[in-house]
Amino acid sequence: MKILGIDTSSGFLSIAVSDDNNIIKEENHLLERKHSSLLIPKIIEMLEAQGISIGDIGAFIVGLGPGSFTGLRIGVSAIKGFGLALGRPCVGVASMDAMALNAKDKAGLIVPVIDAKRGNVYSAIYRERKGSVKRNSGYLLLKVKDLMKKIKTPAVFLGDGQALYGEEIKRYNKDVVFLGEEYWYPKASALIRLGYPGIKKFKKNDLSRLNPIYLYPRDCQVRK
Repeated sequence: MKILGIDTSSGFLSIAVSDDNNIIKEENHLLERKHSSLLIPKIIEMLEAQGISIGDIGAFIVGLGPGSFTGLRIGVSAIKGFGLALGRPCVGVASMDAMALNAKDKAGLIVPVIDAKRGNVYSAIYRERKGSVKRNSGYLLLKVKDLMKKIKTPAVFLGDGQALYGEEIKRYNKDVVFLGEEYWYPKASALIRLGYPGIKKFKKNDLSRLNPIYLYPRDCQVRK
């Protein structure tokens, strides 16, 4: 079965297509605020280059964040549209879980830090176990000082939040390692690998339950 995975939680658009969980092709595009106009064209362009049509896709996987409110809304809406139009299964995966997989070969705790504005970061705490990455916390929205109270051992940090708060993180814990920018963003191939077990067990689409992970709930309310 062909599976399409996308992530729009950051300034990058990541797209991948697979045959079951075997990745055929992955592309990553720096779109910043152009997801709304370029998402669908980039998907179709990549699929056509592989000789695949959107109708050939048997299931869809989308990153749910946390991350950019606008980017997540665009990506999830697009996948819901495909799922509704084609009658295909749609599965959501936390983008941060996919991001943590970028550091699965590193020792110690794995801590993504994503700029959440207002002096906050989105984060979670993971640990590598037997070649996989397990999350040991909930998805967090907090100040760096409060995050660092939870991290008392050596840790690997990744994400755009370290560009803003790297020096502060080091003040709280000297035993941290910062990974380069190539590790900072979720990859659609990781989404597919994480979401594939859910596709295999899939029974019925309930698109009303496919929603981004919003940790700023008041920002997501529309006033009448």
